[in-house]
Parts: sequence; C-alpha cells; structure tokens
Amino acid sequence: MNNKKSPAITIASIFVVALILGFFLIKTAPQNSPGPAPVNSGNANNMDSMHGEPSVSADNNQLNSLIGKSLPDVQLADKEGKVYTIESFKGKNTVLFFNEGLMCYPACWNQIASFGSDERFNSAQIQAISVVVDSAKDWQTAISQMPQLAKASTLFDTNANASRQLGLLATNSSMHRGSLPGHTYVIIDKNGIIRYVFDDPNMAIANDMLFGKIGELE
Repeated sequence: MNNKKSPAITIASIFVVALILGFFLIKTAPQNSPGPAPVNSGNANNMDSMHGEPSVSADNNQLNSLIGKSLPDVQLADKEGKVYTIESFKGKNTVLFFNEGLMCYPACWNQIASFGSDERFNSAQIQAISVVVDSAKDWQTAISQMPQLAKASTLFDTNANASRQLGLLATNSSMHRGSLPGHTYVIIDKNGIIRYVFDDPNMAIANDMLFGKIGELE
C-alpha cells in the first residue's frame, strides 16, 4: 500500500495552517492606534522624568495671577532670625529669587553669587534677594564651598512656606515639584506690587534680562 502523500496536498495543508496562525496573531496582537499625545510643558527636559519625582502639574496660571497684586504677607528670615515681610521690601525695586538652595548646584549657586557681585542689584534703587529653603546654618555649607555666596543678600524660607503661599512649588523649573521651589524670579516695585514673574527651567543667569525688566517699570 502506498502511504506517500501528494506534494499538492502537503503544500495546501501548510498554506491553510499559515492562514489560521496569521489570523490568530492579528486578533491577539496589541493595537497600534496612537494613545493620548504627551503634554508639552514648554520644556524639552522634563524635570519630573529626569529625577524620578511624582508628577505634579505645573501651574503657570497661578504665577500669572500674582502680577499686578501686592506681595502677599509672606515671612522670610535672615541668618540672625530677623523676619522680613512685604513692608521690608518697599522703597526699592526688588528681585526675589526663589530657589532650592543647597541641592541646586551649580545653577542656583551661580545665580546667587552673580547677584552678590553685580552692583546693579545692590544699589539705593534696586536690590536682589535670594530666597532658599535651607536653614541659615545649613547654608553656611554652601558659603564654605563658594565664598562668593557670602556677598549675596539671602533670606530663608522655613518649610518652603512662602514659596507655597506664592504658588512656586508647582512650576516647570521645580525638580521636586510639589515640595520645593525651582528657579523663579519675582520682581516687586517700590510700592510692593508684583510686576513680573519669570520661571526658568533652563536655570540660566538672568541678571541682564531682569535689569531690563526693572528699567521698564520707571
């Protein structure tokens, strides 16, 4: 008895099996339709993904809402414990530079030191004050490593209370969004009115730009 199969039957059987297998793979494969488009925060370097922090949406609307209003009654302290409020800043055009402090090296340190050595921000008309979330004692660690920081006017934001009150914990520049500020400048005029807010995820030295903005207030 001849048990050999016809080549035509064998090829047909293989073709049928291939069709069935292909249909099964198509039905069970993940769909290729695109998901929701990523939100463009305006910063190519997403700080949350870089640092593995919980995602908290940036709120630029809150920053914009500050402009034209009096500085809220925040309280900041110097290294001696003296408390500064809105009344302390009146009489000069003031730049308040809110930043993370010790952990923001070198970008924030460089900006703070730059303010300290720039005569434009240490005059009878204009002052720049850097606000860090560290304690005065801990900030001495930074000064010991970069002595130029000692020339800068620095105030301390205990528990980031003032930063939170101003809405500076939910900015694009914050590397620990929701808990610490990032790299944000607040310009206050001589009457204590907030005239300009600039949040900078690039963390560049902004002296020239800020001086120009203050010139526009006159």
